[in-house]
Amino acid sequence: MNDLTAETAAKTGDRAAARRIALVTGGNKGLGLETCRALARTGATVLLASRDSGRGERAAGDLRGEGLDVRPVELDVTCPEQVTTLAERIRRQTGGLDVLVNNAGIMLRYDPFAHDADTLRRVYETNVFGLVSVTAALLPLLREASAPRIVNVTSTTSSLGLVEEPGSSLAADYTLAYASSKTAVNMVTLQYALAFARHPEWQHLKVNAATPGYIATDLNGHSGPRTAAEGARVVVTLATLPADGPSGGFFNEDGRLPW
Repeated sequence: MNDLTAETAAKTGDRAAARRIALVTGGNKGLGLETCRALARTGATVLLASRDSGRGERAAGDLRGEGLDVRPVELDVTCPEQVTTLAERIRRQTGGLDVLVNNAGIMLRYDPFAHDADTLRRVYETNVFGLVSVTAALLPLLREASAPRIVNVTSTTSSLGLVEEPGSSLAADYTLAYASSKTAVNMVTLQYALAFARHPEWQHLKVNAATPGYIATDLNGHSGPRTAAEGARVVVTLATLPADGPSGGFFNEDGRLPW
């Protein structure tokens, strides 16, 4: 892995003088890659996390070729040892973390008439338990930041309110595992936000759920009508919220969505 150190100020513990540091899981392609690019364009140092170190290094190298400060880090969100190691390394080499984008996710087709719970377990392991594992490990670092932000990438298909509408195109048998995992992510997001709000020492930490909409990625065979760069807009907006911005919401690019 490359050295994660962003600025001399970060090394000395002067977090206020250092560039903002952001970590994006699943950052080597699709929405994650475009989020890394967009966050780096805001002036942040971006840690591009990828399960495959080679792919992560290539993706980060491409972004550095654009003049952006992007560093590759290896991270499988389902591996507790890797999560712990990365959290320790970020503290040691950067001094802190300002933004966490929980983007890593998988979608496995699910036949509700033929499949058992094993497929759900695999999807939830990455989409829910991996997200919580990473968040829990990095909360101590985020708490020390002046304006910490967490963005949990979810899906429009996770909205109970939208899916239940008559004639909704969001409901499909094969998305049972994926959609329900993202609904769980929404509730995790809300519960974190409410917990932060109840404790003064955590109230500066904002967490929101973002859906990029139907974008063209590997997840859907590049069938989406929108680009990953377009989908990244809402993620970056929530990752860079001002002090009076919302927390505990579910948003797309046009605004708040029903749970």
